[in-house]
Amino acid sequence: MRRIKIFFLQSLILLTYCSAHAQDSDFYAIDTVNTISVTFSESNWDRLLDDLYAAGEGGRLVGTAVINGVTYEGVGVRYKGNSTYSAERIKNPLNIKLDYTNEDQAIDGYGTLKLANVYKDPSFVRETLSYEIARKYMPASQANFINVYINGTYMGLYTSVQDVDKSFLNTHFGSNDNAFFKGEVEDINNSGSIWGYIDENEASYYDYYEIESDTGWDDLIEFLNIFNNSPSQIEDVVNVDRLLWMLAFDILTVNLDSPINVAHNFYLYKDGTDRFNPVPWDLNENFGAFSMLISGPPLNTRDMQQMDPFLNSTRASYPIVSKILTIPEYKRKYVAHMKTLISENFANGWYRTRALEMQAIIASYVSADSNKFYTYTDFLDNIDDSAGSRNDSVVGITELMDARVSYLSSQSAFQAAAPVISDITPPSDALSGSTVWFSASADNATQVQLGYRQSGAFEKVQMYDDGNHNDGTANDGTYGVSIALGVGDAEYYIYAENSDAAVFSPERAEYEYYTLSVKNSAGDLVINEFMADNGTTAADQDGEYDDWIELYNNSGDEIALSGYYLTDDSANITQWTFPDVSIPAGGYLIVWADKDEEQDGLHTNFKLSASGETILLATPDQTVIDEVIFGEQETDTGMARYPNGTGDFTAMRPTFSAANVVAAAIDGDVDGDSDVDLEDAILALQITVGITPSSSVHTEADVNSDGRIGLQEAIYVLGKVSGLR
Repeated sequence: MRRIKIFFLQSLILLTYCSAHAQDSDFYAIDTVNTISVTFSESNWDRLLDDLYAAGEGGRLVGTAVINGVTYEGVGVRYKGNSTYSAERIKNPLNIKLDYTNEDQAIDGYGTLKLANVYKDPSFVRETLSYEIARKYMPASQANFINVYINGTYMGLYTSVQDVDKSFLNTHFGSNDNAFFKGEVEDINNSGSIWGYIDENEASYYDYYEIESDTGWDDLIEFLNIFNNSPSQIEDVVNVDRLLWMLAFDILTVNLDSPINVAHNFYLYKDGTDRFNPVPWDLNENFGAFSMLISGPPLNTRDMQQMDPFLNSTRASYPIVSKILTIPEYKRKYVAHMKTLISENFANGWYRTRALEMQAIIASYVSADSNKFYTYTDFLDNIDDSAGSRNDSVVGITELMDARVSYLSSQSAFQAAAPVISDITPPSDALSGSTVWFSASADNATQVQLGYRQSGAFEKVQMYDDGNHNDGTANDGTYGVSIALGVGDAEYYIYAENSDAAVFSPERAEYEYYTLSVKNSAGDLVINEFMADNGTTAADQDGEYDDWIELYNNSGDEIALSGYYLTDDSANITQWTFPDVSIPAGGYLIVWADKDEEQDGLHTNFKLSASGETILLATPDQTVIDEVIFGEQETDTGMARYPNGTGDFTAMRPTFSAANVVAAAIDGDVDGDSDVDLEDAILALQITVGITPSSSVHTEADVNSDGRIGLQEAIYVLGKVSGLR
């Protein structure tokens, strides 16, 4: 109990420090209906926005926005959308750049707002519900609702969808400067070959893709060439599992305004493993609101309810589907993913309950929206039933999906008995550099795989039921395999299949996975501390507050670092090379991660992302000897190993080029008498809460003649000088 008290106090001090930097709210919380009021100096703002839209060059009208009472000057506004926009409409979709004239201007870190006018959705919740489902299985935007006023006039209730921008990419991929494209076509009836290869000329692709990165056309063309012409290399250029999840989501929910049908409403981003990842976009006409197949006439309700679960899988003009679902293993994985989508969201009725909850949040705002495209009665009815006029009727969400689930469940591919995975047994004690065993039981399986990674893409290895792989006796239904561990925690899942069906554990793999804690074997040279959001902590020789990484030498000998590598990209181990520099025994070395190699000293050619990413340290032969994977960071808060040089990373007040000591040290220093070293307590206070040792601190406690302090007195001192008492 006494040890818990000390640790709780240390946690409270750290929490008090970090919470001062935390965001007060999330702009996209679903139960928050935001308000934005835009003011333009021009009274003819609507005509000017129409003219900018017609020009098609992305021009913006500059104005002032007040969001939830906070003013943002110099924002750039334009109309957006295809069928949802019309110069004749009062309520048009909006693209608002808060950082248009001030690059640092954002709300909760979001610089661009994408607002949809709910044109084809009487229920008002198709978009928000769709994104909430998609986010369970793949990177997808956040979405909620916002009231919009322009020059004092109420325009109505919009859906507000997170932009797929650099912040989004950092969050989901740990980088933002690789090849990045948006699928976009002028005429949906001229979609070409979706994800098809044309030739080596980048101009041939301009009608189908918009580049969002500085460079990348060569990357895209190489991807499309391999994807279409080298099936054995598909997994080298695209995240196949991510694609399978997107296809399963779109086809299940009859999202026909997507690349399963038309060549737009998706993004492609090349991640650190050199694979392109699809990201869904523009889900406002999901659940059958867009009912036209490019290959034929519009679908009626029954057509959509019974739409082919392998839509376009045999059509050469749809490589995005046909190059994947014609491969038996991928087809089985696709069905497994769709069955997970069905069981977790639709067969249990969750989606209807959630849709009604969302409607309850916005009901009063919908009622007050005089510019909505359907009646309030339509709003109430459209969860369950078709709504709108005869010529503009939109199928009810449950009307579509309940019948669709029943239809799919009757199909042979969905009735086939899949294996059953159980008794997954990871190693009990995992140490970097060691070889460990995994085992799992799988009934009705002909093949079982372990998917695992410590960085980069998942590697799939076959598991065996032969009695020779820590799997018990041969043919007993238990499968085993060994892997050699590198540095960093391992993420893993189990996949099992037979000739008819497949299953994952966890079911949302590869997007979700199990984690195996791997203890670092405390190598001689380690990444000891880093800061990815340095506001005021430590400046380099030019007075610049940049990201920094601290190395520590655990050994008793100097280590020459010439030829070692440091990187934030697991696919590019040799990204930055150390010059002729050494780190002394028991010493520290600071490297500035500021993408500015022209400065004197150690400055890398990459920056760290405060949204989270990976740092790797490698030897001259490219062997990774240390790796840190971190999430979103707080300004001026360090992440450091505790105990110094060997322990796990924890958030703390930074200890730039010095030993990592926190108040947690007290927890590990309590002896049988429940006393702690006073100097340890003072030093912990100094580093954790910024208290400088002084005689006044000493006098706060009853110090024994041997220089030790009673436990209760230590707790009292910690609380008093940190302001918690």
